Amino acid sequence: MPLSGLRFRTGVWYAASIATAAMTLGAAGSRVAVASTAPGPVACQAHVAPRLLPTWARAGFSSPKPLMPYVLGQRGKIAAIQWGDPLVSPPSTQYNNKILWVSRAPSAPGSDLQISAQKLVGDTLTGPLVHRSVTGGPGPSIINLPSAGCWQLHLRWSGRSDTLDLRYVT
Repeated sequence: MPLSGLRFRTGVWYAASIATAAMTLGAAGSRVAVASTAPGPVACQAHVAPRLLPTWARAGFSSPKPLMPYVLGQRGKIAAIQWGDPLVSPPSTQYNNKILWVSRAPSAPGSDLQISAQKLVGDTLTGPLVHRSVTGGPGPSIINLPSAGCWQLHLRWSGRSDTLDLRYVT
């Protein structure tokens, strides 16, 4: 084999190794870089990595490209931006379980955000429904739930609805 062919193969192997290492490091070591490109819902994680907010959820932020921990509703109609991360139950004395709810479409004035939450174990909803509401519709809130675990929240506001999962830790 000519030396140039060996250099080409070695160069391809080296480039492939670098790309593989970069992807591995990106997935494991760079929360913001990887998370900021993930558009879909986050499935019940204890710690929600900061990622780029959808353009429709950026009002009020000073940065034009704000990175925040958030969970997007399964239908993409609402975002739960977590100011308290992780969410805890029982509530912490150090900080609140603050969630900023942002609706993709404008909400009707005076329409509260109604939340029905139920614990999710695997794929099974279990235990009693827990009800919470945010007066005036999507906006800032403190949402405390009765115990740690994955909770599925069914949200209703201004004739709209969506579902998302949030994890509360001890």
